[in-house]
Amino acid sequence: MLVTTGTLTPSPCRDALALVPDRDRRGRATRLIGATLLSLAAACGPPVDVHREHPRVVTAELERSALTSRHPSTFSATVLYRWNLTARFEKDPEGALAELRDRVLADPSGRSNLFALAELSFRHADASGKREFYLASAVYAYTFLFPGTNDQPLEKLDPRVRIAADLYNRGLTGAFVSKDDHYVELSSAYHPLPFGQQIAVYLDPASLRWGERELEKFVPVAELRVTGLGTRYRTAGIGAPLAASVRPLTRAEKPRDYVAPNAKVPITAFLRIDDARAQLAQPTINASIEMFNAYDTRSVEIDGRQVPLEVEPSAALAYSLSRSNVWSWELRGFLRGDFLREQAPVQIAFVEPYRPGRIPVVFVHGTASSPGRWADMLNVLSNTAPLRDRYQCWFFFYETGNPIPYSSMRLRETLTKTLQQLDPQGKDPALQHMVVIGHSQGGLLTRMTAIDSGTRLWDTVSRKPIDQLHVGSETRDVLQRSFFVKPLPFVRRVIFISTPHRGSYVAAWSISHFASRFARLPVKMVNVSTELLKGNRDALVIDPEHAGFGAVYGMTPGSPFIKALASIPLSPDVTAHSIIPVRGDLPPDGQADGVVKYDSAHIDGVESELVVTHCGHSAQGNPVAIEETRRILIEHADEVCRTSHVACRHAETRPASEAAIPAR
Repeated sequence: MLVTTGTLTPSPCRDALALVPDRDRRGRATRLIGATLLSLAAACGPPVDVHREHPRVVTAELERSALTSRHPSTFSATVLYRWNLTARFEKDPEGALAELRDRVLADPSGRSNLFALAELSFRHADASGKREFYLASAVYAYTFLFPGTNDQPLEKLDPRVRIAADLYNRGLTGAFVSKDDHYVELSSAYHPLPFGQQIAVYLDPASLRWGERELEKFVPVAELRVTGLGTRYRTAGIGAPLAASVRPLTRAEKPRDYVAPNAKVPITAFLRIDDARAQLAQPTINASIEMFNAYDTRSVEIDGRQVPLEVEPSAALAYSLSRSNVWSWELRGFLRGDFLREQAPVQIAFVEPYRPGRIPVVFVHGTASSPGRWADMLNVLSNTAPLRDRYQCWFFFYETGNPIPYSSMRLRETLTKTLQQLDPQGKDPALQHMVVIGHSQGGLLTRMTAIDSGTRLWDTVSRKPIDQLHVGSETRDVLQRSFFVKPLPFVRRVIFISTPHRGSYVAAWSISHFASRFARLPVKMVNVSTELLKGNRDALVIDPEHAGFGAVYGMTPGSPFIKALASIPLSPDVTAHSIIPVRGDLPPDGQADGVVKYDSAHIDGVESELVVTHCGHSAQGNPVAIEETRRILIEHADEVCRTSHVACRHAETRPASEAAIPAR
């Protein structure tokens, strides 16, 4: 019953009732009181009620947490309600957390309280900016997930497991982030925790070694929004995902170290707390930071079971490319024949250090392009389990305006020299099963790794044998290496993507020839062409007055070079595949991709040909073309494993317990 007290004040309604006779006045008063009570009842409604909402709304409310909103999850809200701390947490969060921590220490087995302490500490850290509460959240979340070997693992479908893992991961990032919020700073040190505790963190410097380089400048990538990649790969698990820069251990150039200088490595930082529950009440908690790179390790052992590591390889790749100088190379590399040789000591880059037993797959980009254009394909292939431990990805880059014979010479000699430096004694058989993938002009360079040209290419230049020309020994040597081609014995499979085997009709446009006039030849080729034209005019097939030497002239349909190259069959020891885009539907005959016609890209004798419909020239980023490349590489690795017993797929050994931290 609702009882109210107070003093009534005169009102117009009361004065009006005074003029009415008592009996009528009593009846009207009764009706007025009844109407008022009905109005109050309608306004208040039942104390417990429901109303229908869209399932998305209800699901979002049930799945919310301090990670996704300003409110804790229903699990933590229930704990606050149970201990009558709801209002106190809003007014005095640190006081409420201290009381909740006392309850956790009094009953360490109470995992509900421990989860709430982890989430509410994170919530307070977000609101206050106090980093010790981020670190406390990570410690409490770790203890909730991995209290020790004597506790039963949590149910795999318990939604708190995934939330706790994210609290741990993001708590580490928030605790160790630099003052400018750009890097995560990791080192051996003592760090304060709330309520008078501290944590002693040890980092083994050896864990920062990566091949012949050292990891540094750790960037948190879970909070990065990635654009430009077709998809974002993420392995949900434990640990803070980072992107690490690398620097050489010494200034001396190391012949076995071809890692790109601006490479960013996907790293996971894991804070291990042995016997976490027992340490929770200690003044100093002892812990160690362990660093794992995604190329080698995807899980960690905790309390006797394998747990997946949180890995963000796509975000690390995107971060690396967003800060790479390869994009500025594209136009400059077309216009300046010696540009890249001035920028880099070698013309090949690895995404990770060389490791024996993995098959090299070499990517060769096209005209006015760069290795960055392989980003989508690398993103997919490097995150394909049957490929990740069987291949090593290498990227060849070159000045794309240079003559094709010269660029192909650089490719062949770079690959040969790389193998000699990596494996001088020939002990790694995986290197002898190389796959080369070329896009557009890169496909022509790729083709020249797998042919025996004889004199066909030379015959497009001169009527006389090369040894009868009036040139110096250096010029003769360059001409010999450029126009007399033998198959590379270690190249076993090639993939052509959008390759103009018979030329590109765009190269025939007058504007293309006009633009090519601004492309400067490398100094070495200028000297060669000058000496060749000066003393051998009677021997030359080309017209010295209108000679064109650059890549555009070589790719012009009907040019002597492209006709000769198309007539040379591939080596029978090399397996070839074609991926050809067209803008329309099947059949592809008479169609083009905007740069190359199907009739030019199609060649006989390949093991497979895939026509990608409704696709432009840049098919190396098309999901259908990527999937076909993936299929070919798996097939190649399986064949190498059967015949040579190298690059075999490791048996799936991941225990079922790895699913203890499911993805959201």
